[in-house]
Amino acid sequence: MDNNRIINIAIDGPAGAGKSTIAKRVAKELGCIYVDTGAMYRAMALFLLRSGIAADDADAISRKCREADISISFENGEQVVTLNGENVNAYLRTEEVGNMASASSVNGDVREKLVELQQALGKKTSVVMDGRDIGTVVLPDAQVKIYLTAGVEVRAMRRYKEYLEKGEPADLAAIEEQIRERDWRDMHRDISPLRKADDAVEVDSSDLNIEETLEKILAIVEEKISGMN
Repeated sequence: MDNNRIINIAIDGPAGAGKSTIAKRVAKELGCIYVDTGAMYRAMALFLLRSGIAADDADAISRKCREADISISFENGEQVVTLNGENVNAYLRTEEVGNMASASSVNGDVREKLVELQQALGKKTSVVMDGRDIGTVVLPDAQVKIYLTAGVEVRAMRRYKEYLEKGEPADLAAIEEQIRERDWRDMHRDISPLRKADDAVEVDSSDLNIEETLEKILAIVEEKISGMN
């Protein structure tokens, strides 16, 4: 990829579609910076949980979110999410934080604060971002937009296996129900609902493994970028 040209790649899709895994690999292959927007929202959710804020208290979320200083850096090739000076990587992937992130991310003040930071990153360097509204709201001018999806049952099974591999208890039926609820909530929220951008290329990974999904997306990126020259 041309190092003199800033390229923005947006990867959107529903919960459990493997967006972050693929986005990290795409960024590594292309030498871009991976901006984990989900981790930023999870860091905000962690801050709100630690502050004793309820998920349905919109006014308190609006007030408190301004006190959160969230940044992303890379140390020894690893992404580090910092919340008010603390490395919070180890706390971001719990179900409690995930549910709070889904609830608090619909708050306009939360989104405004984080979107500004994400857009600033995209203007100064080549980035790969994943989320639910990257191609539609955060980086509407991104040269490459991917909508990565998979069947609900497939996504639930992937999440179920992840928990088992970590030695954590898991209920497949409950996970599937949670994913269905997340999908509905994300697609029907008032602010920046999940939807496929008009100029996004849809990739269904239901029958693809990670390597096959990566290969397909890299081919799309190459085609889009070569078409710009």
